[in-house]
Amino acid sequence: MIRNTLTGKQKRFLRAMGSTLDPVVQIGKGGLVPSIVTSALDAIQARELIKVKVLQNCLEDPRAVIETLADRTNTDLVQIIGRNGLLYKKNFEKTKIELPKSK
Repeated sequence: MIRNTLTGKQKRFLRAMGSTLDPVVQIGKGGLVPSIVTSALDAIQARELIKVKVLQNCLEDPRAVIETLADRTNTDLVQIIGRNGLLYKKNFEKTKIELPKSK
């Protein structure tokens, strides 16, 4: 089950930040293997917001792969555009991104 703890305002804020990011996790023909989940967890811990790219040689549906990765990493799925996804999870020990307050 994908978390959905973000408001629309917060998602817009994160989408704007994510537009300038390069993908840090790339999913290839091997699909969503445990090592990719581990590297995504490490990247999210360090950055809070990461971009994920599903490469052309991945045989699975890009949307399904990104949703599964969000589920396995317990992150908020901010958006999916084509083969790219944006994942967010707040790091309470070292917060880097200050989200707009929800009303």
